Amino acid sequence: MPAAPAVAMRHIEKRFGAVHANRDVTLTVAPGTVHGIVGENGAGKSTLMSILYGFYQADSGQIEIEGRPARIEGSAQAIALGIGMVHQHFMLVDTLSALDNVMLGAEPAWRLTPARATVRQGLQALMDKTGLQVRLDAQVHDLPVGERQRLEILKALYRGARILILDEPTAVLTPQETEQLFGTLRALRDQGTTILLITHKLKEIMSLCDNVTVMRAGQVVLDTPIAGTSVNDLAQAMVGRLVHLGRDASARAVAPGAVLLSARGLCATDALGVQRLCDVGLDLRAGEIVGIAGVSGNGQSELLDVLSGLQVPVRGELDVGGRRFTPARWIDPHTARALRVAHVPEDRHRRGLVLPFVAWESAVLGYQDRPRYSAAGWMRQAHMRQDTAEMMARYDVRPRQPALRSSKFSGGNQQKLVLAREAATEPQVLLVGQPTRGVDIGAIEFIYGRLRAMRDAGGAVLLVSSELDEILALADRVVVMNAGRVAGELPIDDCSEQALGRLMGGAQ
Repeated sequence: MPAAPAVAMRHIEKRFGAVHANRDVTLTVAPGTVHGIVGENGAGKSTLMSILYGFYQADSGQIEIEGRPARIEGSAQAIALGIGMVHQHFMLVDTLSALDNVMLGAEPAWRLTPARATVRQGLQALMDKTGLQVRLDAQVHDLPVGERQRLEILKALYRGARILILDEPTAVLTPQETEQLFGTLRALRDQGTTILLITHKLKEIMSLCDNVTVMRAGQVVLDTPIAGTSVNDLAQAMVGRLVHLGRDASARAVAPGAVLLSARGLCATDALGVQRLCDVGLDLRAGEIVGIAGVSGNGQSELLDVLSGLQVPVRGELDVGGRRFTPARWIDPHTARALRVAHVPEDRHRRGLVLPFVAWESAVLGYQDRPRYSAAGWMRQAHMRQDTAEMMARYDVRPRQPALRSSKFSGGNQQKLVLAREAATEPQVLLVGQPTRGVDIGAIEFIYGRLRAMRDAGGAVLLVSSELDEILALADRVVVMNAGRVAGELPIDDCSEQALGRLMGGAQ
């Protein structure tokens, strides 16, 4: 007799006012498998998983866990049923140790010293079994991103999770950390854990999952074993049409124009005095996209910060807009905007938006002193709202509600709002970091088109991305960084994942 499904959700309905988030959704997940759930932002996949974890309650429908009916009215009930969830934005207390984060809310005794000893012993056994190694006595803010994620998974497993929900687990991981995570997930699957994986990255679905469910507009539109589908099939099911994310074969090769930004000999250190940039030089020309490739942490972020005026280098010079800057008088973000240099930061939450602000406030950040928005010390809010509505229409930001709080938009729509703001003044130079991190496939296609349009209009785009596919799809020229230095530079026709990978690893 076949085993009962680990999860069976039948005819799930969920509305939020006028928004019909889940429409008669049925999902069946076999035990001991990795099951992918994909869809555009707003497709209903996160809502469905939030119902399974008890954050929301379905308006109607039934849930069975391991063959038994379950009514899940809160996360405590979900945990008691053996369900754990690792969120895209980690739910950890930065100032506590890894050990105390696991113990928080699940203390085995009221006396902390023996409680810590008990939890440590249990965690050590769990780490030995799963290979999820974490420094238990380190404070969370000292842990790298990959180790924080391992901690989140350990926390769920320690609480008895047999069914593990992962929401965009690789959104902030390097390629090496992603491979390490996938090895761990395969090992957990082989040990009997059932894993539900929410992701936008279809290659990850194909390489890791056993089965996949595609959602669109709140409904299931495809449910299939991985062996019976392809990346193109999944992309078309997600969006409802053919999607093109590769190089634009029809694009006319045009020689780049004048140098719009030139940097020489850039050297920069972090707060601890560790060198992060060493003798970096770079020219950006009109009509080209320059991709910066490299494993995360090799100086790409610092390069963006220095060029945008967020960080002052210890040495080097910068020429832009007919002006020269040296460390004694470095460019600042206000001056950069005046010189038509725009910046889409890598972390939209920490640097691109003020999440409690409504959309029209976020849409004018950094540009609020423009005459259109400010006169004699008074803010022209009507103009701000009008321009935000136009930005939303032009960049397909959904929902088109300028008065909606920035935090209420999905990640892809937040990213489009930031890009719309930075492109609104028609900059000559656009510095953009991780433009499609955590963004669904339809929005990726849209963002690619906008970046190409800026280039074709005579602008220069500097693209920092941890996704080699993205670099190869967009760049006209690729600069590879390793250990804070330029390891090599290649025209796009000479680029391949293998060639870039060798340079990224430090090979000449």
